[in-house]
This record gives sequence, structure tokens and C-alpha cells, in this order.
Amino acid sequence: MDLEHLVAIDVHTHAEVSSKGHSSLDDDLHDASSAYFKVEGKRKPTLEETAAYYRERNMAAVIFTVDAESATGTAPVPNEEVAEAAAANADVLIPFASIDPFRGKAGVKQARRLVEEYGVKGFKFHPSIQGFFPNDRSVAYDLYEVIEETGAIALFHTGQTGIGAGVPGGGGIRLKYSNPLHVDDVAADFPHLKIILAHPSFPWQDEALAVATHKPGVHIDLSGWSPKYFPPQLVQYANTLLKDKVLFGSDFPVLTPDRWLADFAKLTIKDEVRPKILKENAARLLGLTKP
Repeated sequence: MDLEHLVAIDVHTHAEVSSKGHSSLDDDLHDASSAYFKVEGKRKPTLEETAAYYRERNMAAVIFTVDAESATGTAPVPNEEVAEAAAANADVLIPFASIDPFRGKAGVKQARRLVEEYGVKGFKFHPSIQGFFPNDRSVAYDLYEVIEETGAIALFHTGQTGIGAGVPGGGGIRLKYSNPLHVDDVAADFPHLKIILAHPSFPWQDEALAVATHKPGVHIDLSGWSPKYFPPQLVQYANTLLKDKVLFGSDFPVLTPDRWLADFAKLTIKDEVRPKILKENAARLLGLTKP
């Protein structure tokens, strides 16, 4: 990966479909999220199409599936397939994985294998879809232990989700699991774990800012929202106290980096902070730069 010539690193993109055409969400949830986000372009690009998309823009992308099989009954895009596609497109793709925390010991073994054999750099958790509190010691703590030990990153969805929005009952998805204060416990219990709080955490934006300010290992990605809708306190902290801990993320393919960057250009971010958010902070967190 030619870091010097990359325009940006997008730390939040989704592998929506496997090589066999399988998706990790059912059609109703996919269709509802497309309407919610007003998706532009192809909703289910292949891994190779995603790589080509980012290569064309001279950007790198962290990519992952979401494994919520216990809650949804739908198998995820295989982590191994995502990692293999990233290895084949190592100039632009950075592999993360996702493991349903209810997989127990099998999931813990899988996490270690994915890091050691497939070069996975982090793990995506979506508490609302997976149906767990991140600070529930009986569910995911063994997974966190492996992630911390291997130096990988734990990325947590926080705040409201567009998945299930508009579906009766929200598709059974409960927002309470994604309050970032639950992740504060994780950061306290695993002080060397690298953590990303994904998205502006509506309606808990202040909580997310408090956690990221208080815990050295906690970062915030800006995915899932157009920057023109960012809460003012998020912009303030991104410019000041958290300027080294805020990361560009789009949520591709539901929100494209083109749309995100166009709106980010109009945001009142200091000139010296922009390159940190777009690339430098992520490069350091992902271990792409020398210490």
C-alpha cells in the first residue's frame, strides 16, 4: 500500500455480498436501509468492485461483513473471503472481520485464526443487530481478550442504526445496545484494546465524546452521516481535543465517499486537522506508519 500517495483511508466500508451472491442481511432489511440512506449507485457491489472503486479514487478502505447469525438467522459474508479479497487487492483494501459474539469458544478460536492466518486487522461489532450489550462479560469478553492480545482493533457500531429503520418494529432491532457508554466499560476493562466508536452516536453524541476524551485507546469514526449533519459539538471536538482520534469513514455502499468528502470540504475543520481525519490518524491506528 503506497500510503504517501493515498488521498484518504476510509475506515468503514461493508462487504455486502459474497462471491456466490449471498448477503448477510435479508432483502427486507437491505431494501429498507437503501431507502433510509437514499443510496446512490449499486447497493451490493462485489469485493472486487469495491476494490476497483477505491483504487479509481486513490483511496484505501477498511472492509468487513457483519456476523449476526444468532439474531437474524442469516449467515454473514465469509470473513475468509473478505480477507482473501483484501490480500488480492492489498494496495487498497484492509481486512477487518466480524464474529457473532454468541459463537462462544468457536468464535474466539476463529478470531485468533483470522488474525494469525489471514492478516485481519480488526473486528466489527454491531450490538443492535447482534443483540448484546458490549459490556456483558458473559458474551464477548473472551473475544475482546484475543483482539487485545493480538493487537487488532475492535470497531463498535454506536447510536441509531439505519438497518431496520422503517420496518415494522424496526425489524426487532433494539437501539439500547449501541449506547457508547457500554463501550466505556470495555475500554476500562481492556486498557490496551484499540477501539473505534463508529458513527456520530445519535442520540448519545456527548457520551461518545466523553468516552473518547477519557480513554486513550478510544477513537471515533465519522461514517454513516453526511458531514453537513454533524452535531456542532462533534465538529468542535474533532478540531481540538480529539483531532488525533477522529477518523474518516463513509459507510460505503450506503453512503459513498464522494458524497461524504464533498460535504466534508464545506465543514469548518481546521486546515491542519483535515489530513489527520482523512488519513494520518487511521494510518497510525492501523499500524501503516512507523512508530
